[in-house]
Amino acid sequence: MSATLSPLLPVYPRAGVTFVEGEGVWLTDADGRRYLDFAAGIAVVGLGHRHPAVTAAAHAQLDKLWHASNLYSTLPADELAAALAARWPGAQAFFCNSGTEANECAIKLARRHRAEGEIVVL
Repeated sequence: MSATLSPLLPVYPRAGVTFVEGEGVWLTDADGRRYLDFAAGIAVVGLGHRHPAVTAAAHAQLDKLWHASNLYSTLPADELAAALAARWPGAQAFFCNSGTEANECAIKLARRHRAEGEIVVL
């Protein structure tokens, strides 16, 4: 007997609900039931789903440029880095694509600036 394989790797146990829409703090499943999104999309939609300001900014950027490698400059990245440096004088920004890159950067900075000793990473 052969089991049908899901096209998704079973890395995480699924909760048995399929979300099809979000608005503000609410998610709607394929059957039309609404749920309060306590996880905020695992903390990536802190302003809520489809927040008008975020949606407008995303659409405006998508109309210009979707993505460029961080091997190149883009105006939004340059402007955000300048705004952060203005807020925290002397600060420099490193925009990365994942938590892995962010952690690697943090470890490299810790190694560069430590006086001595070990670095513990979890």
